[in-house]
Amino acid sequence: MRFAVALMLLIGTVSCTRAPERAATAPEGPIPVTTHTVAFTDWPVVYETVGTVRPRWEATVAAKVMGYVREVHVREGDRVRQGQSLVMLDSRDLEAAYRQAEAALHEAKDAVPEADNGVAAAKANLELAEVTLRRMRDLFEKKSVSNQEFDEAAARHKAAQAAYEMALAKRRQLDAKIRQAEQALEAARITRSYANIEAPFDGRVTTKHVDPGDLATPGAPLLTLEREGAWRLEAPVAESQIIHIRPGHRVTVVLEALGRTVESRVVEVVPAVDPAARSYTVKMDLPSVPGLHSGMFGRARFALGTRQALAIPLGAIQERGQLQSVFVAEGGFARTRMITAGSVESGLREVLSGLNAGERVIVPIPAGLRDGVRVEARP
Repeated sequence: MRFAVALMLLIGTVSCTRAPERAATAPEGPIPVTTHTVAFTDWPVVYETVGTVRPRWEATVAAKVMGYVREVHVREGDRVRQGQSLVMLDSRDLEAAYRQAEAALHEAKDAVPEADNGVAAAKANLELAEVTLRRMRDLFEKKSVSNQEFDEAAARHKAAQAAYEMALAKRRQLDAKIRQAEQALEAARITRSYANIEAPFDGRVTTKHVDPGDLATPGAPLLTLEREGAWRLEAPVAESQIIHIRPGHRVTVVLEALGRTVESRVVEVVPAVDPAARSYTVKMDLPSVPGLHSGMFGRARFALGTRQALAIPLGAIQERGQLQSVFVAEGGFARTRMITAGSVESGLREVLSGLNAGERVIVPIPAGLRDGVRVEARP
């Protein structure tokens, strides 16, 4: 009897514990969701290419005269001001040439008083000869002097006149010599100034090619400078796309290192194709952006028109690694659909495959939504 009572109690206990489990597995109601109908829309046609940030103005500083480098006043990365001394050459030979030209000018100027005195003396002799000739002419007309005496007076007058003209010519030659010496001195001064190589504009030193003791030769690069605050993006454009791009074309530039997107315009299309890459170089001016430096990576996006494409909201797409999927509301159930997505534009993403126009994707995706769960689409 006791065994029978205990068995009945055990069966009752098991029955009570299993009742909640059956209640828990009872079917739930449909999950309310909102949907977006997949449809064709005008999708921008964008050509994208990768370029490099370059300075608008860059200068390679070189010496104009040959000489040994005595001092280098800057290092790579230094900011410089226009007219600032960058490199100093050994200028002893240039200084000697300047002093020589200066001495030649002083010599020419010192000869001026002597030449002026020569002109004055020749003029005095000419005036005396003229007076004498007039007197001799009067006497000759009165038959008071002989022909010989009159001819001698006329000859002395011609000689005095020639001497005066010669003195004036020497004075003019001296003036020309002074001007020549002044020009030679100015040329020597300019050449001497070439020993001090200065910055042509405000900017930054990007490359240093020289050290003290090196021999600088005309045309050989010493430093490379770039002007800060004036940048451009240079990017290759395939020759098949260049027909759509002209100076003035608007372009969006993405500077990923700075997390910035800026608007720009094409300022130049280099009219020569790279035979290796089959592309043209397109240059786009960039606005002044803090932290921007030459050599940075930039992505140029050219808008070339529109086309028809399927697009859905970004919130409808789930990404797991390289896989992309959406939930489609079909017959009151949520169905997982694998898709291939394309570019993003204004909160929408292009669908390349996996969906058809007219289908409804669930967006936003409720927490815990799974494939096969009943759903109720609500407006």
